[in-house]
Amino acid sequence: MRIGLLGTGPWAQMVHAPVLSGHDELDFVGVWGRRPAAAKELADRHGTRAYDDVDALLGDVDAVAVALPPAVQADLAVRAARAECHLLLDKPLAPTVAEGQAVAEAARRAGVASVVFFTARFQTEPEAWISEKAGSDGWFVGRAQWLGAVFTSGDSPFAASPWRREKGALWDVGPHALSVLLPVLGDVTGVPAAAHGPQDTVHAVLDHVSGASSTLTLSLTAPPAAAGATVELRGATGVTSLPESSEGALPAFSRAADALLTAARTGRPHACDAAFGLRVTEILAAVQDVLDRPGA
Repeated sequence: MRIGLLGTGPWAQMVHAPVLSGHDELDFVGVWGRRPAAAKELADRHGTRAYDDVDALLGDVDAVAVALPPAVQADLAVRAARAECHLLLDKPLAPTVAEGQAVAEAARRAGVASVVFFTARFQTEPEAWISEKAGSDGWFVGRAQWLGAVFTSGDSPFAASPWRREKGALWDVGPHALSVLLPVLGDVTGVPAAAHGPQDTVHAVLDHVSGASSTLTLSLTAPPAAAGATVELRGATGVTSLPESSEGALPAFSRAADALLTAARTGRPHACDAAFGLRVTEILAAVQDVLDRPGA
């Protein structure tokens, strides 16, 4: 499959480009970025071509991987789908429900495959745990703490990201937490409560269709010593926690690329497709609505 990369930032440099250039079943055709000089530098590093015109790149490939801010991703994903390109997207799918709907609808109308890269869903141990627990009934409560130190560690390559500063932890790490909870506890039917914590920290309570409830604690401003991710489930079978992965982001992203290849070949949607990305966006927006109420 011929694939292009849209984006030249830290995530594109650290994960996307190395995987796309080294994948046995992908022909890494080229890179487009909002900064042409950065696109040329990244393309040269991986032996591919830099494109000044995004539509020219879309015309030369079968698929695109996107490593761009959510608003930019949403617009370009619609253009790529209309150009009949399969979509390997990042989370969150979009910054608003309307923009997420546009992406999902464009992919559906064009009949292209889509995969959204929720990291834990493509890591071996976490995904095996999710699949196992999703097959169990009787979950009572879930608890997800996703605490990052992006803005407090002093050395994060993502600290300069304007969209993360604007949207905060809810929109950056909230998708990761939801990608784990939803397959196990079922869809969210309501957001009874949400509140602001220290700095960008958010707390939220979710009701699930299974009858279970879950709580989220999300932050990008945790003290570095407190950073980390924990998901715990309690129910009829006892207590269980999401295992840590022995793998980094690169093997996970390679599996996401594998998933896109499979979905494109078979026509069967992946569980983490644009429709799922849209549902996550809808839940994030519902939490944001509660947070934006006076007194929240």
